[in-house]
Amino acid sequence: MWFSKQPPSPAARTTRAKGAGIEQQAETFLKQQGLKAVCRNYTIRGGEIDLIMRDGKVLVFVEVRYRKDAGHGSGAESITWRKQQRLMKTAEHYLQKEYGSQLPDCRFDVISASGEPVQFEWLKNVFG
Repeated sequence: MWFSKQPPSPAARTTRAKGAGIEQQAETFLKQQGLKAVCRNYTIRGGEIDLIMRDGKVLVFVEVRYRKDAGHGSGAESITWRKQQRLMKTAEHYLQKEYGSQLPDCRFDVISASGEPVQFEWLKNVFG
């Protein structure tokens, strides 16, 4: 029997498009701070890294989190231990694929975005 996956609902498409827009704004914000873009939305089974950037010689894995308002906490506060584990697993995969045994210095940053217009809080070296 054939089962087809239902296309995403209009609300899901709108949410996804808004998320992509916030990630683009975050990338622009980080470029203005002197970082260089390396990769966007690096995905493996079980994980995704929103942005991979360079801050000088340091490779930076960036998680972008958005909250319309702070009523349920900041975007950064929404990163669970499980999410951290998925991010680290995805980063390890990227490093093995791109660098082999010559690993660069790395860190994990979070861009916590909130409000409209969007305001950014940049948290450096948050875990890892």
